[in-house]
Amino acid sequence: MAFPSFDLAAVPSPAGAPALPRPRQWQNQMIALLRRRLERADRGSQDVLIHAGPGAGKTLGALLSFQRLRREGKLSHLLVFCHRSSIADQWRTAARGLGIELALWQGEAEDPPEGGGLLFTYQGAARQLERVEKGLAWLRAAQVLAIADEVHHLGVDPEEPESTAWGHAFERLSQACVLRLGLSGTPFRADNLAFCAASRVLEWEDGERVERIAADLSVEPRQLIAAGDVRPLEFRFQDGWVDHGRSGESERSALSLEGRESWRARNLRRAIQLGDPSSIALRVLVLARCKLAKLRAGEHSGAGGLVIARDIDHARRIAGLLEEEGDRVFLVHSQDSEAASRLEAFRRGEADWLVSVDMCAEGFDAPRLRVVVYLTTVVTRSRFVQAITRAVRMEAGRCAVEAIPRHASFVFAPADPRLICFARSWSVAEPYLIRPRPGAVVDSQAGGGGGSAALPLQALREGVGELIRLKGPQLPPFVARQA
Repeated sequence: MAFPSFDLAAVPSPAGAPALPRPRQWQNQMIALLRRRLERADRGSQDVLIHAGPGAGKTLGALLSFQRLRREGKLSHLLVFCHRSSIADQWRTAARGLGIELALWQGEAEDPPEGGGLLFTYQGAARQLERVEKGLAWLRAAQVLAIADEVHHLGVDPEEPESTAWGHAFERLSQACVLRLGLSGTPFRADNLAFCAASRVLEWEDGERVERIAADLSVEPRQLIAAGDVRPLEFRFQDGWVDHGRSGESERSALSLEGRESWRARNLRRAIQLGDPSSIALRVLVLARCKLAKLRAGEHSGAGGLVIARDIDHARRIAGLLEEEGDRVFLVHSQDSEAASRLEAFRRGEADWLVSVDMCAEGFDAPRLRVVVYLTTVVTRSRFVQAITRAVRMEAGRCAVEAIPRHASFVFAPADPRLICFARSWSVAEPYLIRPRPGAVVDSQAGGGGGSAALPLQALREGVGELIRLKGPQLPPFVARQA
């Protein structure tokens, strides 16, 4: 696939209509993909999954697709489902910029919305499922596109539907739509469950039948980096020794080399503690502060940093340490009634650091972020990738002053083996394989095929206690020569 286009200059539009941005190359491919799916005589699957990372333009691409296909008479209305109300507000603002009106669901609409469509949160739709279903009775007589933003949240478990209520609600409410579009920057889950708006392909791996979630269109971060759409990432993993047990009976373990899972997890719990004798967390913070100060004094005076903490008490201690050094710090968490206003103030540049527990991974957009510090015990690939990619977005004003590839952003973390493994593959679209549950019956007549081998975790160290450096993906030679 060719690299996506970075040209978003406005193109002419009919008289009286707002000027439209020129779609990037991959967005044009998405429009063509949806058009072909609608024009198929047999219709086949109504599900389309798009995998594209932060900064790719998923929201804009989906809205442009709806706008184009509505003008062609292939679609009439739009339903957008989001996992947070703040993300729904972003969709509403983006849609309004294209002349599309998205109304927040108020619980009483029983007629097709005028001017565009409706917005729902996953939780709101699931809680009022019967009421929403009654209000959407008009769907069967319309040509409706349903969009599931960050669709990997919509897990489906046939055996325990109550535990995946969001996914079951979306499937039930959207079954009359002519097309269901799933958007995701991390199209995988940690619980081995499938999710909505995604096709599944049967294949064999090591003699075991698995299902692969197949994206209909995948735009990898390395492609966006090479095109200049987003920043590359460089990683700084702080290694060290972790001691366990009481004095005289302690056992020592190297953080980056521990292969025993229980010890690896225990090492990380110790490594993120600010008062641990290993001082790993403190060294991580010191190095991150130095990097942010260097960026602010040099190439990017408005740069900001983000710390992902384990819990509220942990976050408060981190914020206190940064404030003692004279930094301007905003602390945000889900129990903070002023979190939304602090996030907006940080976007405007009113603080150097943002310290967060659970609010600044998925959906948080602050292009001034250049440094991310990961100090939490959550080590799923989806959470790690979501956190670090907060720092890949480009500020519009800096596109003209930075060469391609863009200047890198930086990630600092303890040298946990899992996190190092995730960092090595964050810019590659790996398949999400759903393995059968214990005791599941395997169909021996299923088609063959093989899965890809996992990336090996190689020894990356200059000596325990040193900093382990990982750079971004290998860029094509012609791009590297331009840097």
